Amino acid sequence: MGPTVNDAIRHVVVLGGGSAGWLVAALIAAEHGGAQADGLRVTLIESAEQPPIGVGEGTWPSMRDTLRRIGLPETTLLRDCDASFKQGSRFDGWASGAPGDVYHHPFSLPQGHGDVDLVAPWLAGHGDQAFATLVSHQPALCDAGRAPKQAGTPEYAAVANYGYHFDAAKFGLALRTHAVQRLGVRHVVDEVTAVRAHTGNGRAGQVAGDIAALITRGPGDRAGDQAGDGAGDRAGQGPGEVAGDLFIDCSGLAARLIGQHYGVPLCSAREVLFNDRALAVQLPYAQPDAPIASQTIATACASGWIWDIGLPTRRGVGLVYSSGHTRDELAAETLRAHVQRSGGPADIAPRSIRFEPGHRARFWQNNCVAVGLASGFIEPLEASALALVELSAAMISDELPATRADMDIVARRFNARFAHRWQRVIEFLKLHYVLSRRVDDTAHGYWRSHRDDATQPERLRELLLLWRHRPPYRHDFECVDEVFPSASWQYVLYGMGFRPAPGGHTRRAGPPALAERRFQEAAQLARRMLAGLPDNRALINHIRQHGLAALPAA
Repeated sequence: MGPTVNDAIRHVVVLGGGSAGWLVAALIAAEHGGAQADGLRVTLIESAEQPPIGVGEGTWPSMRDTLRRIGLPETTLLRDCDASFKQGSRFDGWASGAPGDVYHHPFSLPQGHGDVDLVAPWLAGHGDQAFATLVSHQPALCDAGRAPKQAGTPEYAAVANYGYHFDAAKFGLALRTHAVQRLGVRHVVDEVTAVRAHTGNGRAGQVAGDIAALITRGPGDRAGDQAGDGAGDRAGQGPGEVAGDLFIDCSGLAARLIGQHYGVPLCSAREVLFNDRALAVQLPYAQPDAPIASQTIATACASGWIWDIGLPTRRGVGLVYSSGHTRDELAAETLRAHVQRSGGPADIAPRSIRFEPGHRARFWQNNCVAVGLASGFIEPLEASALALVELSAAMISDELPATRADMDIVARRFNARFAHRWQRVIEFLKLHYVLSRRVDDTAHGYWRSHRDDATQPERLRELLLLWRHRPPYRHDFECVDEVFPSASWQYVLYGMGFRPAPGGHTRRAGPPALAERRFQEAAQLARRMLAGLPDNRALINHIRQHGLAALPAA
């Protein structure tokens, strides 16, 4: 039997804008006929009084596919969002803190990854060379400030794998314009004052406890949501409401629906990952033509770490730290000193951000699903926040329930998958700390505490025991779509100085000559790409002036 009129999912309401809200609204509208008269209706409600946090400025390569799915031109991204290319991350001072302590986590897989064990031949014949530099061409490109493609490479196509750095606030605005003007998303600018729930009156498709509507200050649906100008309904015109069938909570740390309305608790990760504060500042370049870094630079410090992200017009710099291991005043001094060492001004006024590291016990409750900061937040190491938004938006769109009866099945699948993904994120981020040999210079012992077995997830401890005798490989991870591939674990593991136990070796080691060929291929690729690729700023300037060729139609 097909769905009844009242049972069908016809209207999706997204609460909250910013990168998360507009990304999920755009993807659902793009793939479910939001701009068509008979398509799924998508409405986004956002407050004019609560600007987005706007700190997440780094993405994974997956963002290219996400933006392609919603039809946003890459040229628009690079012109309107102060965007640049990101090819991975560089970690300074994490392993020991000694001079020259640097390693890379590039976005490109090691040459021959999955075909041959590269670790044993690396240790046997090239142990004095950094693992990532030996097996991948990308660290050389990043160190030289090269772009990942050429001016003639079509939009979203790559010569070297890449994601982006961008201004998060401008990114949200670009998504909003595209979603409203091209994809038919209805935009309501208003304050949500209350939530009206179904009481369970026996009607088809109405489940007791489901959200029926969001009560707003303005007229809501009774005046008709406006689409096309990006202005939306205005508050102050009398109370109203926006009814819907599925509600997506993108209300940020406030978690207005999943947290405040449904009371789904936050599962804290503070005992594993201590950081709960951030200081962020935007810095101009000393010269307008200064090089733009091709990677996020993460620098370890006494009680946290500092990010440094290069955009075309500025740098985004910030300190992530643990309030349990340092004072706010000392953290500000640490950031100020770093900014001055890197050529920035002495008189900075960073913005302070507080967060509780963790994630919701459930992400989908009744007919409400949380995405973005409403679902949880872990420190911005490895740029996992926007990646989880992408993964959430993709699963909601791909498995969008046709009826309310289907929704509970999808919700169970969603909750199981994202509980797994959040745990993997926590374990992967913890890997960056547990292997550090840094000597604490404070009485609180930030790095020493990270190495304490009591602060380490049991599964991570077990993996580290296994990896004393073989490298990470795909069967260490249960899902086919793991958040981080085994190559990422290898880059961090060996970049941090982890080495197998004496006599430890892998039974999957292939012929050494095959690994040597892969090492040579990586070096040859690096030489060719260094010779043929422009630097980051040169390509970005070209795109801003001339654009990129569109990808051929599929």
